Amino acid sequence: MLPVGPKPIMEHILDWLKANDVKDVVIATGYLGRMIEQYFGDGRDFGMRIEYAQSDRPMGHAGQLKTAERFLPETFVCLYGDAILDFDLKKLLEYHAKKSAFVTMALMQYETKMKYGVISTHPEGRISKWKEKPVITSDINIGCYVMDKKFLGYIPRGEVYGMKEAFKSAMKDERAVYALRVKGEFTDIGDIAAHKEADRAYIARYGKIP
Repeated sequence: MLPVGPKPIMEHILDWLKANDVKDVVIATGYLGRMIEQYFGDGRDFGMRIEYAQSDRPMGHAGQLKTAERFLPETFVCLYGDAILDFDLKKLLEYHAKKSAFVTMALMQYETKMKYGVISTHPEGRISKWKEKPVITSDINIGCYVMDKKFLGYIPRGEVYGMKEAFKSAMKDERAVYALRVKGEFTDIGDIAAHKEADRAYIARYGKIP
């Protein structure tokens, strides 16, 4: 419910889903979840249909998803509530269907510049390479998945459980776990500094709302 610009993070997420023709939403809530319910209600004012899955304690990403199991269709999109996304969700859905995937993870390319010189050595200790503050590029998980409902079978009920653990179990069983690199924007708002930066970027783009 932290605001970015004139509205909370969750509303930005719902706006993006609606723009991608997703109008049926389940929000898994925990501590202070009633604030979310009071703000969004049944979703009618936002042009959506919203239901709520409640838990009375933190459950981890996968554990929280498990609480929503009874509301979910056979294929659904799972998102984290602390990131604002902007990419073509339809392409991810099409890729998932084309691959007949069990679960598909959205990736984005991320670059970061190291603050220090990176040193490589031979086994005996002699320096072989020195890269001064290199730029490292990698694909990262942006917390957006298309899932077969059977994936929830890898999540124990009533336990704190991480998404990584559920993925590892599915991969161990050689399920069709795929990933697709998408192009767009990913704004992670996982801490105070990131929230301030997201709010600053919004104002810089759209102007300050009176």
